[in-house]
Amino acid sequence: MQGAALRVALQTTLLGEQLEIKAMKTGYSLAVAAVVGLLGGAPAIAHHSFVAEFDANAPIKYTGTVTKIEWRNPHTYFYVDVKGEDGQVHNWAMEMGSPNGLMRRGWTRNSLKVGDVISFEGWRARDGGFKGNTRAVTTADGTRLFANSSNSDDKSAK
Repeated sequence: MQGAALRVALQTTLLGEQLEIKAMKTGYSLAVAAVVGLLGGAPAIAHHSFVAEFDANAPIKYTGTVTKIEWRNPHTYFYVDVKGEDGQVHNWAMEMGSPNGLMRRGWTRNSLKVGDVISFEGWRARDGGFKGNTRAVTTADGTRLFANSSNSDDKSAK
């Protein structure tokens, strides 16, 4: 009988240690998950919404010459020299969707090249500067490409 009691006590002790080790691993896993969640969420917090930066009630449509293209996440930008109504040339910075989103819509890195004359439409920045969110681009050969705009109210290009 003493042997059986000793065996039960030993099994209980071992089981207790296993539960304690498992609890430590679970605690460690939760801590790692919390850190990853905090770090992974940082870019999302820094990202802006369309309405925070652009005015859906201020549509723009211009033609100009491409001066620069930046394919990078989270947005692709192109820059266009546009002659304003005042006769001065202004360099517009136009935001589009991510490179991946644009490629799914038919864009390639050669869709726009520095020196191309294009037409573009979209919405002006709220600060009134020469910046906008692009709805669509029409190239010199007449190809119309949608820009994967972040304007959730724009149903025409979805």
